Amino acid sequence: MLQKFQGSIVKSVVVAVAVAAAFGVSAQGQGDGKGKGDGKGKGPAAPGALTLSTVKTGLILISGDGGNTSVRVTKDGLIVTDTKNLGDADYAQLAAKIKEISPLPVKYVFITHHHQDHSGNNGKFSEAGAKVIAHEGLIKNLATYAPAQGKPGVPNTPYTKDYKVKLGGATVVGYHYFPAHTSGDTIVYFPDLGVVQAGDVVVGTAPNIDFPFGGSGVQWLKTLDKIEKLKWDTLIPGHSAPNATTMTRADFVAYKMKWNTLISRAIESVKKGTTKEMLLASIKTDDIGWNVNTAQWQAANRLDPFYAELKAAADAKKK
Repeated sequence: MLQKFQGSIVKSVVVAVAVAAAFGVSAQGQGDGKGKGDGKGKGPAAPGALTLSTVKTGLILISGDGGNTSVRVTKDGLIVTDTKNLGDADYAQLAAKIKEISPLPVKYVFITHHHQDHSGNNGKFSEAGAKVIAHEGLIKNLATYAPAQGKPGVPNTPYTKDYKVKLGGATVVGYHYFPAHTSGDTIVYFPDLGVVQAGDVVVGTAPNIDFPFGGSGVQWLKTLDKIEKLKWDTLIPGHSAPNATTMTRADFVAYKMKWNTLISRAIESVKKGTTKEMLLASIKTDDIGWNVNTAQWQAANRLDPFYAELKAAADAKKK
């Protein structure tokens, strides 16, 4: 079964890559899930192209049209992580790609966080009979989340700390550690394959702390510590890194080092008495390639909580 499936995947990947190259399709981007449409008041744009690639035998990555989606193939059905941008056309395209991978039904779906570019088609998978699994913080965030594309469906299987799925000889575990990108993040772990899928907690570009939905820069570091302690050699980021669809441990360590550098410098700046208004400009980030002195970071609903958590951390270090 897997040999036949692998052969079809190779063929699909070659075609998809050729199409992507021809039209300049990129899997880059990450954020708050607000960006899809033609900008002309004509409704959502057509779904972006999807690309298939094999992470490891039995685990296929579908890139494009929102956050990364993975499909874990087992003899008894499929386990999917993340459901891409909301929309009937988006769902139809994703469902068709999944059928290319395997004709077996999707039994379980893990959702890494509430942003619609990752959770958009929750409702469709629920209607199709899948258990859609998400942290209870994601459920809470959906209550007030109102993207232009519409509200994603509420997952039908909430959990508090972790949720384990066993299907067809495969095991997949969802973990919630600490608030990071949002307060409802799920880290998806494939222990038999040595793979982690981190949603937008780990990305190939500068990250976004969604403070309005419970995110935290200081506690993000604790989540990265937890991920590092798992046994894995391959990581699927929320959106692919430049020139790569997955990350190695070395890539992850480099990413974690950037986070440590950013937060430690920010805390030191606050300890020195830097005002909230001057905080972002005071943090040196050119050597890590992240620009935090932007309009998004300067918005009061992000800068205020960021400064508050940094001050709390700085005060704790003084004791």
